Amino acid sequence: MIYELPVRVYYEDTDMAGIVYYANYLRFIERGRSEWVREIGMDQNAMKAEGYVFAVRRVEADYLAPARLDDELIVTTEVTQVTGARLVMDQWVKCNGKALFHAVVTVIMMNEDGQPVRMPANIRRMLN
Repeated sequence: MIYELPVRVYYEDTDMAGIVYYANYLRFIERGRSEWVREIGMDQNAMKAEGYVFAVRRVEADYLAPARLDDELIVTTEVTQVTGARLVMDQWVKCNGKALFHAVVTVIMMNEDGQPVRMPANIRRMLN
C-alpha cells in the first residue's frame, strides 16, 4: 500500500532564497508516516499506554530538486520491509510528478525505557 499526503509549502518552510529548507523535508516525511499509521488504524496513544513507541533509527536521504513557496507537494510512504524488530519505508516528496526528495527510513519499536523491542504480533499484522 502506498499512502499519499498532500503538503503545501508555506513561507515558514523556506529559507531566504525561497527554497524549502533541507531539514523541513524530514518534517514532511514524518507527517507522511504519522498519517499513514493513522490511516491503517493504528492508535499511537494506545501503543504508548501499552509501553511501545516507534522511533526512527536511520534515514538515508537524497535531495533531488528544490521545492518552493506555495508548491503543492505529495509525500508518499510505502513499507518495503517488516521484520520482528523494524520496518523500512520508502518515502518520496514530489511536485507535479517530479521527484524532489527521496528517503529510506528505518523505524524500530522501543519500550518506555528507550530500549529496542520486538513488535507485538498484532502490530506486525497491521503492517503487512
